[in-house]
Amino acid sequence: MSEDRFSWRTIVLPLLVLVLTIGLWQGLILVSGLEPYILPGPWDVGKTMWLRGGSLFLYSLRTGLVAISGFLISVLLGVSVSLLFSQSAIIRQSGYPYAIFFQTVPIVAVAPLVIAIFGYGVLSVIVVTTMISLFPIITSTTTGLITVDRGLLDLFRLNNATRWQVLWKLQFPGAIRYLLTGMKTSAGLAVVGAIVGEFFAGHSSGHQGLGYFILVSQNQINTTSLFAGTICSTLLGVVVFATISLLSRLLLRRWVGEGSP
Repeated sequence: MSEDRFSWRTIVLPLLVLVLTIGLWQGLILVSGLEPYILPGPWDVGKTMWLRGGSLFLYSLRTGLVAISGFLISVLLGVSVSLLFSQSAIIRQSGYPYAIFFQTVPIVAVAPLVIAIFGYGVLSVIVVTTMISLFPIITSTTTGLITVDRGLLDLFRLNNATRWQVLWKLQFPGAIRYLLTGMKTSAGLAVVGAIVGEFFAGHSSGHQGLGYFILVSQNQINTTSLFAGTICSTLLGVVVFATISLLSRLLLRRWVGEGSP
């Protein structure tokens, strides 16, 4: 009964919020009297998304592929750096502040530098995506690797376990939950990074994603298309986040089912 109620709420409540948002949107237009070129109505935006559905799908697909590519690279790099941090307190104390500094730098300020190094094109977009989605992986995984049960660690040492055995049989299994949490955060940021990268690097090459579409709509003062591109970007972020969350849940369920700590 509780599971059915939970499923009902998770489906119906977001739909109610969506209907309420659309109603407030339309009501704001009626009350304010704003012209469509300033604030288009939900019907006009929906019509544009329907008529340009094919091109919007291609833009979303390209942006999604770049976001996933940058996300996977960030996972690989983040886990590697976290493993290094977990093995040496000196390395962690020396390198972790730079990881924090790296995250605090606005990606909008870094993007032109990335373009200057890698040029215009999809490579620069992937680099920007990787940069913005890397930090959650490092912080979450590092925390999981160094948060070890002291009793289990003493037991491993009592049995003369090597550092390699402690890492792969104790630290890394215990860090899986932390890694999966970081991956879910990183997945959403990857979409943001891909679109920001396309603003700067994607419009002058063969790669044309949602960032390119939004930028062109802005230059043409086409507010309706601008809204459509923004909504597609939001939907893409939701899809990527939901996919990673589902995969994380399945992986964690299998991991726990096998009796891992």
